[in-house]
Amino acid sequence: MMEKHPIELQIEKADTAIVQEDFDTLMSIYSEDALLVVKPGMNATGKVQIRKAFEAIAAHFNHTLQVEQAGMKILEAGDTALVLAKTVVSASNMPATERRATYVFTKSSDGDWLCQIDNSYGHELLLHENV
Repeated sequence: MMEKHPIELQIEKADTAIVQEDFDTLMSIYSEDALLVVKPGMNATGKVQIRKAFEAIAAHFNHTLQVEQAGMKILEAGDTALVLAKTVVSASNMPATERRATYVFTKSSDGDWLCQIDNSYGHELLLHENV
């Protein structure tokens, strides 16, 4: 079996942390100035805002949010990687929904891959443009 890419391991760690509401672990996966697409038209920037967003998301989904990956492609160039993923999100108040997520990871000076941009909505953002 092929060894998993370090980014795939980070995303698995993030998914588990989201489900368990382990926000300390979750924040360790993000860069300091990371951007999270909370929903189309609403972003959170930096670890403080991102943590608050995930706390609100957990409450919105009655603390039953489930997140898993159903496929992933990692395109790596130097210290940057683009991740294309099929992410399945579900909760007690939401049927399982497959999102075609896009994530950008950057390699830190100590060699850890950190999430720079977390866009679980992927190209769907283009459908919500008000311009």
